Amino acid sequence: MTRASLDKQPHEVAAMFDRTAARYDLVNDVLSLGQDRLWRRATASAIDAGPGELVLDLAAGTGTSTDAFTQLGARAIACDFSLGMLQTGVRRRGSSGLTGGVAGVTFVAGDALRLPFADGVFDAVTISFGLRNVADTGQALEEMLRVTRPGGRLVVCEFSRPKPKAFDLVYTHYLMRLLPVVARTVSSNPDSYEYLAESIRDWHDQKSLAAVIQGAGWKRVAWRDLSMGIVALHRGIRPEKS
Repeated sequence: MTRASLDKQPHEVAAMFDRTAARYDLVNDVLSLGQDRLWRRATASAIDAGPGELVLDLAAGTGTSTDAFTQLGARAIACDFSLGMLQTGVRRRGSSGLTGGVAGVTFVAGDALRLPFADGVFDAVTISFGLRNVADTGQALEEMLRVTRPGGRLVVCEFSRPKPKAFDLVYTHYLMRLLPVVARTVSSNPDSYEYLAESIRDWHDQKSLAAVIQGAGWKRVAWRDLSMGIVALHRGIRPEKS
């Protein structure tokens, strides 16, 4: 297969991202018109990780998103189930982030549905543009809850639904018609961006994703729109122990 299908078989999704890894960050920058940098900064600001804290960045890919969480002195683990993505990230740093960490970031292979971490070890957990790729959204959110300490925080950055109706129609046209065409000129695996467009179109809106997050056990769930609702930033807190 050249791209994953919307039933989200894990081996298909992982293989798709393995083939995409070489130019993944470049393509994201091009397709988002540079907005992905703003979204990463907004996510890091929402996490607000400080010295002594440990952050889990799921679906971290090459670790581009993870770097932002260490700027205030926190440590971070970049976790992804695509070995191709992780290997690309490690190579770019010129050192083995798999064994000792690079500039506060350690790379770990793992599945969001069965995280290879103990209970309650992270001060914050975040996932950017990866939650819609897992086979079971609720189970992934429950796993994130399990590995977060009581009182710890969750931030989900994910594509959503633009609020202005006219803009939503234009955006949908871009997703389904123009995005795959642009991807063919710059991506190492352009067919994967047809899956990307379809997965975004079929994903939750802001309110329904908030309900799924709350249903997984997170409290004080809220969201705010970025880029007129193309992306939404959802936040939650793991309840304190009684």
